Amino acid sequence: MLWDIFCKVIDNHGDLGVCWRLCADLAQRGHHVRLWVDDPQALAWMAPGALEGAYKPEGQAAAANIQIRAWDSALQAPQDIPSDVWIEAFGCELPAHFLTQASNTLNRAKLPVWLNLEYLSAEFYVQRSHRLPSPVQHGPLRGHTKWFYYPGFNNRTGGLLREPNLAARQAAFDAPAWRARADALALPSQREAPTPPASGCRTSLFCYEPAVLGQALALSDLNPEGHRWWVTHGRAHQAVVLALNQFDLASPKPSWTALPALSQFEFDHLLWASDLNFVRGEDSLVRALWAGKPLVWHIYPQEDNAHHAKLEAFLDWLQAPASLRDFHRVWNGIQSTPLPALDLPAWGICVQKARERLLAQTDLLTQLLQFVAEKS
Repeated sequence: MLWDIFCKVIDNHGDLGVCWRLCADLAQRGHHVRLWVDDPQALAWMAPGALEGAYKPEGQAAAANIQIRAWDSALQAPQDIPSDVWIEAFGCELPAHFLTQASNTLNRAKLPVWLNLEYLSAEFYVQRSHRLPSPVQHGPLRGHTKWFYYPGFNNRTGGLLREPNLAARQAAFDAPAWRARADALALPSQREAPTPPASGCRTSLFCYEPAVLGQALALSDLNPEGHRWWVTHGRAHQAVVLALNQFDLASPKPSWTALPALSQFEFDHLLWASDLNFVRGEDSLVRALWAGKPLVWHIYPQEDNAHHAKLEAFLDWLQAPASLRDFHRVWNGIQSTPLPALDLPAWGICVQKARERLLAQTDLLTQLLQFVAEKS
C-alpha cells in the first residue's frame, strides 16, 4: 500500500524519530511511504541517505520505498497517485492544501483510512480512547471519519513499534567490539576527561537538563570498578559540560565520552552496549525497553505538570521497585530529596520482566495493518 505520513517537528529527536521508524518499518515490509515534514534536516544524521532518497535499512541492498516531501509541497498529477492511508502524527493536522487537492481528486465516498497517531502513555485514557472514531466537522472533507490510534504498553492499546528483524539484530550484536570502538567515535570535549576505566559500569546519557545531573555524575563515581559515561550529542552534552563546571576543583571528575549525533541504528547499539541507559521523550524510551537494560526516563516536561501523572502511570506499569521510583521522581524534579543509590540488579530484573510482557504483545505496525484492513 501507499501511505502518507505527516509530521510537524517540535522535538526532532522524538516526533521525527518515531515517524521515521514507522516509515522504515513499513518500507521493510514492502509498503511505499510519502513522509510530509516541515523540518527534515535531522534525518541527515538520524537516517543517513534519507534526504537523498537513498536510505538503506541495515542489511538491505536496496534503498527503502520512502519519499520525503516538504510540508507545503503540492500533489502533482499524474505521478502523485492517491494513497491508501493518511496518518497525522502527534495531533498535527493535514495541510490545508493537501486536503483541498485530495478532495478534488479522490472518490469522496471512499477516502483512504485516516488516522491520528497519538502520543505514548501508560495512562488509562489511552486504552479507553484507542480506535475511537473522530468525525470530521469542518473543511472540504467534513462528514468523513478519522480514527484515534494510541500506542501503548498493554494489549488493549496499539502496542509499540518493533520491527520484525529487531531480535535478530540484537542477537548478532557484538557488544565488546562496539564498546572498544565507542571512544573512537568521541568528539573533542570542552573539558579534558579522565581516562575511561577498562571495566565498571557503562552508562549512556540522553537527557534534557535535569537539576540533579551533577549529583548523578558524582554518585556514579562511587562505583569501585569505575564508571564510564557515554554522553549523546546536543542537549545532554551541553548539560554535562555545565554540570562539570560546578564541580569543586578538588573533586574527582567522572570519566565521559562526548559522542557525535548517532543514527537510529547506532543509537540502538549504544543502548545495547550500555549497562544503564538514561533516555528521554518517547522514541528512546521504547528503544531502551527493547534493549532490556536498567533505564531511567527523563519525561518531556509540560507546563501544567501533566507529565507527573504520565510518569507515575509508566512506573506503575513497569512495576518499578521503590529505589527506581524514587530515582525517577528526583531525576524529573518531582521530588526534592537526594538521588538514591543505583541498584542496577533490581532495576535490570524489572526492565527484563517488562520487556518479556511487551514481547508477548503484537507490535504497533502489525496491529495497524490489521486495523487498516478492517477499515478499508
